[in-house]
Amino acid sequence: MNAKKVVMDADGIDRSLTRIAYEILEKNRGVEDMVLVGIQTGGVFLAERLKKKISRIEGMDIPMGVLDITLYRDDLRTSNKKPRLGKTDIPFSLDNKKVMLIDDVLFTGRTIRAAMDALIDFGRPKLIQLAVLIDRGHRELPIRADFVGKNLPSSLWEAVTVSLKEKSGRDEVIIEEST
Repeated sequence: MNAKKVVMDADGIDRSLTRIAYEILEKNRGVEDMVLVGIQTGGVFLAERLKKKISRIEGMDIPMGVLDITLYRDDLRTSNKKPRLGKTDIPFSLDNKKVMLIDDVLFTGRTIRAAMDALIDFGRPKLIQLAVLIDRGHRELPIRADFVGKNLPSSLWEAVTVSLKEKSGRDEVIIEEST
């Protein structure tokens, strides 16, 4: 039997993204040379939302790209499953840009490592910063987020699910415990 608990609702997600938008602007002193890159799939939806918030605050549009990290995963060789490739669309140079990498959940750090490897294939950014909605801990690599919506300490036996209205019709973060 599994116990589910909603740890963040739609309002909480929106407030977190608003705070992250302001933190990004404060830390970077605006949006000069900034681009957003969302990791497929949840990170893309969050990047689109952040793009709207930052553009509204600054009064200017920010370039946004989409990154699929499937072929950069370090478990690709050990899995018997055929990988499902997503779309990568980065229609601008990353050279000397401030890249805001966006994802929904930061867990072991392996997805972010794969994303950074993929980004380097598109150019040489000035810097890469990471924004995540949820940081659940349990890092296997020395990676940390620069901007976090919610730190959610969890056990390895718990599942953290981010549902976003663009895909599931509702916004919420659920932690599911095995009992």
